Amino acid sequence: MRVAVSRDGFEMSEPKVASTPKNFSEGLRMLNKMADEIAGYNAKIKAGSGGFAGILNRDCRTIFRSPHLPLWNGQPLRAELERLLGAPVFLENAAALAGLGEATFGAGEGHGIVAYFTVSTGLGGVRVVGGKIDQKVFGFEPGHQIINIGGIKSEGGGELEGYVSGEAVLRRFGKKAETVSSRAILDELAFYLASGIYNSVLHWSPDIVVLGGPMILGKNPIDVKRVELELDKLLKIFPEPPFVKKAVLGDKGGLYGALKLASDYVS
Repeated sequence: MRVAVSRDGFEMSEPKVASTPKNFSEGLRMLNKMADEIAGYNAKIKAGSGGFAGILNRDCRTIFRSPHLPLWNGQPLRAELERLLGAPVFLENAAALAGLGEATFGAGEGHGIVAYFTVSTGLGGVRVVGGKIDQKVFGFEPGHQIINIGGIKSEGGGELEGYVSGEAVLRRFGKKAETVSSRAILDELAFYLASGIYNSVLHWSPDIVVLGGPMILGKNPIDVKRVELELDKLLKIFPEPPFVKKAVLGDKGGLYGALKLASDYVS
């Protein structure tokens, strides 16, 4: 759980960081305490915004499914946050907010259509158009696209994140992703990732692809240049491939996305 405050809509404070409680009510109390500490007790808050690692319902007021915090599912998250903060609150998927942050403040700045992918325990992503998360009903879940590569079986019925994600690496190789230093394995993961990005590029037709998450930015990362090379080999239908860049905002990407989302609503 990361909490920061902005007083001008452009710059933000150094965030406070804490482990997210599994219990919903406890999580709200912790978030409220962190907000008070960082904004100031009795501060007048104009708007709040945040991201959640899971699928939100259509109105972005409640969580439909969280893979890591099941006790938060179905809880009135937005309503409770608005009550605690005394201000309107806007929620999005966490990967979507990180992509929005990179599109507006980071590696995708200046590009009209940005495709963002985060490779972590799972794999998420978003399409950002003109500095806004593209219209959708529920969200973007590129990690759950079905692929079939070289006869290698993946968990989850052939989903992309069953080939390239922290959980996939642990399951296939018996190691945490950050401990895998084998060039052959990392090149294999780059190929799988490029194969999934290829499908999304065909659907989204972006100017630039931005890659983030611990498996891109952390120790023993997947080589972004290798992903770009593999994508170039696959993508022959368009006159030229999109740029492929590494995310630059790190753990603050979601906070910058939240800042952009809140600023758009209150401006």
